[in-house]
Amino acid sequence: MARNKLNIYQVFTRLFGNKKTAYVPWGTKEENGLGKFSDFSDLALSEIRKLGMTHVWFTGIPHHAVVADYTNINVQNDHPLVVKGRAGSPYAVKDYYSVNPDLTDDPEVGLSEFKQLIQRCHKHNLKVIIDIVPNHVARQYRGLNNPKNVTDFGVNDDASVEYAPDNNFYYIPKQSFVTPNIPSEFELLGGELHASGHTEFHESPARWTGNGARTAQPSFDDWYETVKINYGIRPDGSMDFEELPDHYRRLGYQKHYEFWQDKQVPDSWHKFRDIALYWLALGVDGFRYDMAEMVPVEFWSYMNSSIKTRCPNAFLLAEIYQPSLYRDYIELGKMDYLYDKVGLYDTLRAVMRREQPTSSIDSVQKELFDIEQHMLHFLENHDEQRIASPQFAGKAELAKPAMVVSALMSSAPTMLYFGQEVGEPANEDAGFGKPSRTSIFDYIGVPHHQRWMNGGKFDGGQLTEQEKSLRDFYSKLMNFTLQCKSLLGDFDSLQQANEEQLTEGRDSVYLFTRTAVATKSVECLIVAANFDDENTFDISITIPRELIAKWRLDDGSYTLLDNLGEGPIYKMKVHNGEGRINLQLSPSGSVALTLA
Repeated sequence: MARNKLNIYQVFTRLFGNKKTAYVPWGTKEENGLGKFSDFSDLALSEIRKLGMTHVWFTGIPHHAVVADYTNINVQNDHPLVVKGRAGSPYAVKDYYSVNPDLTDDPEVGLSEFKQLIQRCHKHNLKVIIDIVPNHVARQYRGLNNPKNVTDFGVNDDASVEYAPDNNFYYIPKQSFVTPNIPSEFELLGGELHASGHTEFHESPARWTGNGARTAQPSFDDWYETVKINYGIRPDGSMDFEELPDHYRRLGYQKHYEFWQDKQVPDSWHKFRDIALYWLALGVDGFRYDMAEMVPVEFWSYMNSSIKTRCPNAFLLAEIYQPSLYRDYIELGKMDYLYDKVGLYDTLRAVMRREQPTSSIDSVQKELFDIEQHMLHFLENHDEQRIASPQFAGKAELAKPAMVVSALMSSAPTMLYFGQEVGEPANEDAGFGKPSRTSIFDYIGVPHHQRWMNGGKFDGGQLTEQEKSLRDFYSKLMNFTLQCKSLLGDFDSLQQANEEQLTEGRDSVYLFTRTAVATKSVECLIVAANFDDENTFDISITIPRELIAKWRLDDGSYTLLDNLGEGPIYKMKVHNGEGRINLQLSPSGSVALTLA
């Protein structure tokens, strides 16, 4: 586990460097443009680092199903009926030992280009994260660069039975796969007739779909372009592998690694372990695991202990949405970090939309306090609506107090999604993808981000003054988190202590502190955030006696510096062991105060 704050910058790799600003729905890469590995120049990476980032999560690296024709490099064409969009879903991987050829200048040496990108990132002190999607693969999986003795998923399966422990897939014997019914309002490829003639896709016998659908014809809302991986879970839910004893919660990855050395595990376990170790050997620093909760926790103990044995500092992040499983996947599955989606994200979203009061943030913090440092904080990612979209907040500046709380509430990593820092609204109808989310299925531009990119200058030269101001805010906040040691200490809410002072702003203002106590010094942080975008609040906040004692402060007057703005220098007066600070919080404004 990292002892210092980490900041993650998620980029959708094929969109990041696209310079074309005109687009047509369902457009080809020639029509709508396409970003490449080479667009992540030294200058681009330097600017990402200056934004306060420590890691870059490159989304869409392993070769996934696409409609484009790459038969010239021996890649089998994907059938458009089992590809979402024209550019395809990055979560329908068709070859784990190759990179997406769309991202390369020369597809024949694409892996080499990605290794060069890793080296550039490391030169700029940025770690590299990529996705591993353990729950499912594309329906037309075919590895072209498999290492020696590595076979493709399903090659040795007994497809005559629904389940066998070492089968990689689940089957529906004696039935052929039937593509889902396409809604009448949905025109595949925008109505273009593909070279395949849209003839039926053949798969016999049919296999279970990635989200667990067990019918030969999944619905259009299912993950129909993927097939589910079998990890030794029988169709009735029982397990064909040894369960991990509960006391292993308290043991390190080394003991977990030892536990599995003499155990028989399903073939799929070996395959994904080998995939992870392959990418680590190329220089990747960690992984974001898609839908990790759909894979048994014992596999994660096996997988992550193997990774940590090879690379103890690897960054391991899991997408999990069931709070009841959080501690299992941290303690037994040896995850470093989990999505704090069903918790802080959902709560901050509701507060931003004025659906909940700021006091509800305290409840989330209490529920996760014992594992707070393991929870990845974010307000945007590729799955969620853009803050500036009308479907979320409709105004990028409304995110500012939420970002302050999200980034400073704990030492947990904070993630930004590219374009968030310049207020990207994602209002494009890209084809398969619709407005409010930047499409992950289409070739499309990202207009606000493109204005910052400025044709490859990465200087924000085309941004509006409002967008520049927003990016400056994000840069100041994210860089402050990297050097604020208080985040590694104790959390204390100030809401209850200031209930009487928070009159008009009771539901809009959130107050808390972080304190790091060392033998010879104490570092403290006082945060006040105003979620109201219309009203300024003049408030006098109380710092309780127990906190003043923890901060080792005597009665007197203390100067406080605001680390987020150029505003006034604040004073804290301590009398009879209790502190008092007069604050003015502008609409959507925040302060992060430290002792001068």
